[in-house]
Amino acid sequence: MRIGIVGAGLSGLATAFYLKRDRPDADLVIFESEGCPGGTLHTENVAGFLFESGGNGFLTNKPDCLQLIEDCGAQHLLLPSSDLARKRYIFSDRMHRLPETPGLFLRSKLLNWPQKLRLAGELCVPARTDGADESLYEFGTRRLGAGFTEVFLDAMSAGIYASTPRQLSVAAAFPLVVGLEREHGGLFRGMLARRKAGAGPGGVLTSTRGGIGTLMAHLAAAIPAEWRFGEAVTAVVPDGRRYRVESVGGDAVVDRVVVCAPAYAAAAILRGLDAELATRLGRISYSPVAVVGLGYRALQHRLDGFGVLTTSSAGLPVLGLLWDSSIFPDRAPPGSQSIRAMIGGQRSPHLVDQDDAGLIATALAGAERAMGIVQAPDVTYVKRWERGIPSYAPGHLAAVDELFAALSGHPGLYLNCNAYRGVAMNDCVRNARSLASQIAAERS
Repeated sequence: MRIGIVGAGLSGLATAFYLKRDRPDADLVIFESEGCPGGTLHTENVAGFLFESGGNGFLTNKPDCLQLIEDCGAQHLLLPSSDLARKRYIFSDRMHRLPETPGLFLRSKLLNWPQKLRLAGELCVPARTDGADESLYEFGTRRLGAGFTEVFLDAMSAGIYASTPRQLSVAAAFPLVVGLEREHGGLFRGMLARRKAGAGPGGVLTSTRGGIGTLMAHLAAAIPAEWRFGEAVTAVVPDGRRYRVESVGGDAVVDRVVVCAPAYAAAAILRGLDAELATRLGRISYSPVAVVGLGYRALQHRLDGFGVLTTSSAGLPVLGLLWDSSIFPDRAPPGSQSIRAMIGGQRSPHLVDQDDAGLIATALAGAERAMGIVQAPDVTYVKRWERGIPSYAPGHLAAVDELFAALSGHPGLYLNCNAYRGVAMNDCVRNARSLASQIAAERS
């Protein structure tokens, strides 16, 4: 069986790895438009500072990434985040530490007392049973109150999806919380039940030494395949009972095709094969994001924690500031410190259109207003993603079900990336392993 894989981001790499493990006789051809593997998971070394172009790690509360790392022999690369990473902050009117215990929450100034009392009233809110998809804002205000939603859920939406609660489907973006209401009648009841059952907290943020790009390079090296780097795929078309993958570097005829490119890229690739399928893919929205790295040889400001997320009401020009060298000390040279600013998203998409100088100025303005940093950085890094993070809008799950139903009309053609059922690294690996198992079990 010859299999073409389009895209060598995490989804493509994990699919290829498990396909080769489960079906050693498979002949893999992997197309990647860039010159290296990893997709958005790329680490850039700028004068000794390591800046991630996208995500910086995964949580250990799910086993998928840890299992992949063990399977590909990369255990020696594992790097848990520092203890400081447990300290997190939200900027609303000023910077507040995110409370970690009920006592700290009661003393926190993030919410006033009426808002705290409304939150306690979640125990009395009846569960919704009609199965309708809600936005995170609708779900949050119904169960937890507007105050909690406009502070905590707003900041969380920015940090994970670069989006807002009004623009996210709670069922697609946060299926766990919907499950707690459905199974236990409420969030607090559900969390107590999980605790009694021994379910742990959110896990430890973990990366790899030298940045997450090191893991991508190691994983690619573990996959025997015909690698076609720098070859953008332009189309996938039927070729008898097989498919022809057309690329700028030459075509390949294969028995199966797994398109692991982003949904908008998949739409362009598949338009000639199935215009309706391409239209459905094109409807999946993305949040534009710019990442700005700031490196300081001797910053006169202590970075004591994970970083700070901002609320929409705060009016800051950044979604958040990650204190990278505090989270993973190897991200900056000894004695140095580094910060990454996230800019744009669904709140302020126009900010991503700025040139590099404008983005750096925006990041510095955000660091000054949120943290009081006025010192000029010694090193900067800019990465602009016009379509960065999939934004699971209300109705997303139904749209994805319809999309995959339409895909079933093309046997041997598969879709797999973070645009469909989970944006986190663990989600990508789990979906890839499942798909690889499905394809490996098929007859040639």
